[in-house]
Amino acid sequence: MEKFYEVTVGNKKATYKEGTTYKEIADYFQKDYKDEIIAIKVNNDFIDLGKIIERDCDVSFFTIADEYGNNVYSRSARFILILAVKKAFGKKADVLIHHSLNQGIYFTIEGVKLNSNSLDLLKEEYKKIVDSDLLFTHLTVSRLEAMNYFHKKKMYDKEALLKYISNTYITLYRIDDLYDYFYGRMVYSTKQIKYYKLNSINDVFILALPKRSNPTKVTEVKTDVKMNQRYQEAIAFEKSINVTKVSDLNLKISKAEIKDIVLMSEAYFDNQLIKVADDIISKKKKIVLLAGPSSSGKTTSAKKLSIYLKSRGYNTISLSVDDYFTDLKVRVKDANGNPDFESVKAVDIKLFNTHLTKLLDGEEVIVPTFDFIKGKRYFDKSAVKLEKNDIIVIEGLHAINEKLTSSIDKKYKYKIFISPLESLNIDNHNHIHSTDVRKLRRITRDSRTRGFSASKTLQHWDNVHQGELINVFPYECDADAILDSCLLYEIGVLKTYVEPLLYSVESNDSEYPEALRLINLLKNFLPIPVDDIPNDSVLREFIGGSCFK
Repeated sequence: MEKFYEVTVGNKKATYKEGTTYKEIADYFQKDYKDEIIAIKVNNDFIDLGKIIERDCDVSFFTIADEYGNNVYSRSARFILILAVKKAFGKKADVLIHHSLNQGIYFTIEGVKLNSNSLDLLKEEYKKIVDSDLLFTHLTVSRLEAMNYFHKKKMYDKEALLKYISNTYITLYRIDDLYDYFYGRMVYSTKQIKYYKLNSINDVFILALPKRSNPTKVTEVKTDVKMNQRYQEAIAFEKSINVTKVSDLNLKISKAEIKDIVLMSEAYFDNQLIKVADDIISKKKKIVLLAGPSSSGKTTSAKKLSIYLKSRGYNTISLSVDDYFTDLKVRVKDANGNPDFESVKAVDIKLFNTHLTKLLDGEEVIVPTFDFIKGKRYFDKSAVKLEKNDIIVIEGLHAINEKLTSSIDKKYKYKIFISPLESLNIDNHNHIHSTDVRKLRRITRDSRTRGFSASKTLQHWDNVHQGELINVFPYECDADAILDSCLLYEIGVLKTYVEPLLYSVESNDSEYPEALRLINLLKNFLPIPVDDIPNDSVLREFIGGSCFK
């Protein structure tokens, strides 16, 4: 007797017989979606579209326009890239993924000698794989079995990583005859990766993909000289201390050699600040504007920069853009009718410019303090005045947006963009996105300072990130300097704080799949004790114990 199962998608229901794949169900509901369905969540669990229905279920579909779907698309496109390199240049060739920037995945090809025709050959093989409509196959194997396979294939980076994972079984994916280890689901078939573009700059290749906001158009990847230089310096630093992958870090931890890595990572970041301080002084700037996305370490970095400026004989006046928020009762509303905290319109720009103009003219100013609990601005501080050797240091989400300081001549201003940029690779084919670093930081800090659960922070994250895409990242190219606040060791420390918080997210919570993904990411890291973390570290802004108040 045939069995039938009921599928609920939003307010719609449909019945399917046993043996139906979720891909067939997705095809039926495709008419309700503007973009192609490439991923699915069944009863709050992300699964592969090729899986067969086995019970009544609530289903959610995802396209490349969704954050989850966009990540699935990017991961699948990367797997095709790895296979394309093998087919184009032979089995000895391999991909080394360095980082992603503006929907562009930056990578080099190792193990073979390339020539002027290499890019064309790679494009040809990539297209063949996409057009072949190959299925992504999901299989579960024992960890030891996987380690043996990767050893035989000379994929030693993956073998080394699995040494430190306690899981008995792991998930591999296959396309054609290639197996690999990734950290999330794939699309159904290679034919779904319709939008991509391969290019190269010198010896570095770029796989460009669409943004969520424009899912059918490949993003034009523009290389910023300062940003590219910062990435190259970070990669060179990793190589100089022989820690380029998570397995390298875990080896240092297991040999009790982590203290030196901590100190060298801190020194690397401090050297960035010192160089910026010297540049500000040499250019005789009076206003320093430091901006970056959420959980970038803006507050600590601004205070440390002030110290370096003071050590060279320059007193600093510290201002926060947040203190110039308008009162909630007169605040402009966002698209949902709530008080706007994300856009530059939330700031009293007129007052901010008036105060800066007066300070530059040598006048005294009483700067405000914004009370987030009462939603009101107060003028209860002592007056400040800019002396001859003084420099104003301003930090905030919108600090480098020219609209914020439109009345101030550019000759006075020095703009800094800060974000965790170059984090460790998990292995040759999997890098840790800077967004995940910031997410882990924010969950830790929100729990400590606001009493928020991990679920609550994750619920708000998409709105925060969408605000950053509009209000922060478009202005990074205007910065005079780029700071990379990522510390090579930090996820090992954050793990001890954030992992228990993520385990508190219940399986019926809408944020459970994302919490589980982050838990699986953390499993790759051995824990690092907090004792050796300096009290002036950017990381202390999130875990507590900072000397800056």
